[in-house]
Amino acid sequence: MLTDYPLLTILIFLPLAGCLLLLPVWNCRVSARPVALGVALVELALSAWLYAGWRDLATLPPKLPGYLLAEDAPWIPAFGIRYTLGLDGISLLMVMLTALTFCIALLVSWNSIREKTGLFLTLMLIMEAGIMGVFLALDLALFYLFWEVMLIPMFFLIGIWGHGRRIYSTIKFFLFTMFGSLLMLLAIIALQLLHIQQTGIMTFGLQELLRTQLPAGVQLWLFGAFFLAFAIKFPLFPLHTWLPDAHTDAPTAGSIVLAGLLLKTGSYGLIRFGYPLFPLAAQALTPLFYTLALTGIIYASLVAFAQQDMKRLIAYSSIGHMGYVAVGIAAWQPVALSGSILQMANHGVTTGALFCLVGMLDERAHTREISAFGGLWGKIPQYSFFFLFFSLASLGLPGLNNFVGEFLVLAGTMKKAPLVAALAFIGIVLTLIYTVRLVQELLFQKERQHLPLADLSAREIFILTLLALIDLWMGMHPAPLLDLIHAPVQLLIGGGL
Repeated sequence: MLTDYPLLTILIFLPLAGCLLLLPVWNCRVSARPVALGVALVELALSAWLYAGWRDLATLPPKLPGYLLAEDAPWIPAFGIRYTLGLDGISLLMVMLTALTFCIALLVSWNSIREKTGLFLTLMLIMEAGIMGVFLALDLALFYLFWEVMLIPMFFLIGIWGHGRRIYSTIKFFLFTMFGSLLMLLAIIALQLLHIQQTGIMTFGLQELLRTQLPAGVQLWLFGAFFLAFAIKFPLFPLHTWLPDAHTDAPTAGSIVLAGLLLKTGSYGLIRFGYPLFPLAAQALTPLFYTLALTGIIYASLVAFAQQDMKRLIAYSSIGHMGYVAVGIAAWQPVALSGSILQMANHGVTTGALFCLVGMLDERAHTREISAFGGLWGKIPQYSFFFLFFSLASLGLPGLNNFVGEFLVLAGTMKKAPLVAALAFIGIVLTLIYTVRLVQELLFQKERQHLPLADLSAREIFILTLLALIDLWMGMHPAPLLDLIHAPVQLLIGGGL
């Protein structure tokens, strides 16, 4: 009976409906926040319900081969654009991550956003709708629309509620992302025109475009445009320079969404569209992809070690961790690709929690400089426990979530490119070094400045406990999530999607 309802449409448009619910309480900060959180919680409940029933969905005849749920309707027939949505195991994992991340981001910003609260919450809900659309769209024109929708709210979030050089960071974020987006748009149009030449059918549907026969040279040009757009969002070295600035100057909620979700749209785009549409080009550029990923892992880890701003350090660590996702995708091997997809979710939870912790400390001390702190373990033990926990998860401690994803990526890559896997392991060692240094200076070093710091509130303990339990579950028992993505990974590797 699940398939009788437009559940995918509800996932996308429920946050937009929530924007209308905010209008009567637009200027009342106390009333607006529960409305936005309530909408986000309904999204989370719906995604959890879909996850609880995915095995039953898998036994039903699919409306679209390879997908648990699908919706399709004409949208702009004159241009062959359809409203096509699909949910498989990979999409479902990203949908759950999206719903969870926005709930956490709204809870974290509960007290920190005091001006223009109605506008802030509206932008957050619009961005949630756009990201949900990116993970569900199977028509390239529709995908591009959602791709642009999700970027606009982040532009305003950094520009209005950011700090430091927020205007500079906003413009840099805009220029980088728009450059990649325009290249992808040109490639989408070119792909559609080539499909029309071969079949006489005007369409932007992924399933139809997969059947387009493209020479290797044409594939290289089109894949190059897609790759640049997705690599900027990843971000891959040397297209990463917008990310540390955006993270540093964004509000805490913006940093959580950036790290937890926006980076994942780039890796998801490569997995869903880039590699399946242009397999010859992807194979030809694998050495370049490996090189960029490895360079990013090692470079970002070295730069992270030199940072004094905690937020900037975690931003560079994000570039390094996403490098492992890139290595797994480049290997295009079942174990490595499964590790990459799982690591996308792992990184969203762990790094999102670290940005929460830095934001909580910044609210109390009004500084993020490592040199201003020390001895936190004795002053605020609850905070220190969670900071240590998520730092250990970030460096890949066995039993916690990042270990599983990185291990699978390295194990799968070892089968295809042993040297690449060996070089990628260097990044794990470097991550251990800068993470231990951060923990030592922050928690156990002698106090440098006398800062009156309060320990965690009940709301903050709830947020961090929830994320810690999810982190622990993903690290100790990843089998349910690996089962969820097993079938779509096999189809992708085999060229069936």
